[in-house]
This record gives sequence, structure tokens and C-alpha cells, in this order.
Amino acid sequence: MKVRDLDLSYSPVNAEHAQLGLPPLENAVTHAGDPGHPVLRVAMWSVVGLLMALSIALASRLFSQPAGHTSGFQLIGAAVASHEFWAAVVVGLLAQTVDGALGMAYGITSTSFLMATGSSPVVASASVHIAEVFTTGVSGIAHLKLGNVDRKLFTRLLVPGMLGACTGAWVLSSIDGKAIKPFISAYLLLMGLYVISKIFRKIKPRGGEPRHVAKLGLFGGFVDAVGGGGWGPVVTTTLVGTGNDPRTTIGSVNLAEFFLTFISAGVFALLVGDQSPWTTVAGLVLGGLFAAPIAALLTKRLHTKALLALVGTTIVLVSAFNIYRSLA
Repeated sequence: MKVRDLDLSYSPVNAEHAQLGLPPLENAVTHAGDPGHPVLRVAMWSVVGLLMALSIALASRLFSQPAGHTSGFQLIGAAVASHEFWAAVVVGLLAQTVDGALGMAYGITSTSFLMATGSSPVVASASVHIAEVFTTGVSGIAHLKLGNVDRKLFTRLLVPGMLGACTGAWVLSSIDGKAIKPFISAYLLLMGLYVISKIFRKIKPRGGEPRHVAKLGLFGGFVDAVGGGGWGPVVTTTLVGTGNDPRTTIGSVNLAEFFLTFISAGVFALLVGDQSPWTTVAGLVLGGLFAAPIAALLTKRLHTKALLALVGTTIVLVSAFNIYRSLA
């Protein structure tokens, strides 16, 4: 889960995050804004409508089983009794702790650990994206209301990001899980190294509109769907890392993330077939609910560079283990 209330005011930790190209820490935001532009109003009400429709569809599917079939409560009981559910709870707790402390890396962390617990790449990515639909939606609405969204940047990211996510979800669902697992693990290992590299990077602010946004959105959406995560590390950190305004960059990227997450989750739900991700989704969501206090403690006790080193090293080691196991 990734419901973020970003503190965009100056603080030593936020200054360190800005130097490293990371989002600010989560906190109460005292100023308020208005979406204003018709495009952003349409985006906001689209998010609200899609979330409501999805909630109704999921509830009706769970509790409106045909006569003679397993009831919704029986399905819930079977899920809670399974090893898959509790493994996902632990993964959700770890991944949301990382995301709460750094403001990024939920997808790549959770996918790395889910694959280590035995999930196939398609189930791992599908579970992560379905679990993220609600939290990215709430996050996007919050950024709109707080005036953190740049309309031009959002619209430049939106369609390429959705196309990339849809293509990535289709590609991952169409390839044998055992064949692609080493490559997904290699991608996640590289992302772990990329997280570590941020310790040594210095950001030089620049003016003007960001360049190559459509290409970046297309690539970010594709690798996010195929690898189970990467939209934030690829798109947000690239834009902020080249000197663009952190506040509007984070808000615009987060709002666009809802739409590409929604479409990739829809493609996965249609194509995963017998590999049901719903038990894993429930575990990820439940585990994430308890992560905030741990993330706050880590943020208080450890410097941002130490957190980056810890998270990046963990992702590299887990991904290396996944590569070894898949090739052995």
C-alpha cells in the first residue's frame, strides 16, 4: 500500500532526499490546492469513479457466488489458512516499510521477495499491481487536491505510460514463468544496484520543461509491468535527478501511476488464468497496514544513505538468490 501524505516543507532529511533524487518524507501537508484545470478535474473524477466501480465489482464477485459454490466467507477462511497468504503479509510489511521510509521501491521490493517465496513472475507482478490500484488512486487524488500536479507533465506521461504498462503486462502473461524468471530477477538486481548508486549522485537543478517524457513514460510503464515495479525508481528519480521540481514531478508521476497500474492490473486479471493472485493481494494489503510505525522508526534512526544501502543491497542479494535458484 502506498497512501502518501508528503511533507514538502524544508527539513534536513528532505534536503538530503532532494540531493539523492528521492521523494520527500510522508507527513501532514498544511497547504491546500485545487485541481482547477478541466483536464485535472476529469482525471480526479475518473480516479474516483474507477475506484468505486472496482470496489463494487470485487465485493459482488466475492459475496455473490452461485448456489453450490464456495461462499465468500469460506474463500476468506481458506485464504487466511494458506501459507501463500502469510508469506504475502510478511512481504507487504517489508515492502511498505521500505516505501514509507524512502518514498519509493514498493514494487521492486515486494516482487523480489514474492518471487523468492515461490510466486511466478506473472502472479508476483499481478498481485503487486492489483494491491497498488487503491493506494495509488488515493495518493493521486491527494496530490491533485494539494496542487502538486503539473498538467503538462501528467498528460505527457499518461498515454505512453499506459501503453507501456499494457504491453508489459501482456508480454509477461504470454511467456512461460520459468523461462522469464531469471531475466526478471536480473532486472530487479540492476534496480537494486540503481538504488545503491543514488547514494553517490549529486543533483543539479535546471530550468525548462523536462525532455523525452513520452519515451521515459513508455519505458517506465513497460518495465514496471514486466518487473513488478520500477515506475517510481525509473520515472520519478530520472525527472527529479535531472533537476526538475520535486513537488510537481512527484505529484504528476503518482497521479499517472494510478492509471497505468489500473490498466496493467486489468490485463493481468484477464490473462493470469488459473494462477489466481487474490490471496497474495490480500496478504500484501494486510501486511502494508502495519508498516507505518516501522518505517517511521527506520527514518528516525537511520540516515537516508544508510536506508538506500540497506534496501539496495537486500534487493540485489534476493534477486541474485532468485537467479541462482531458477538456473540451478
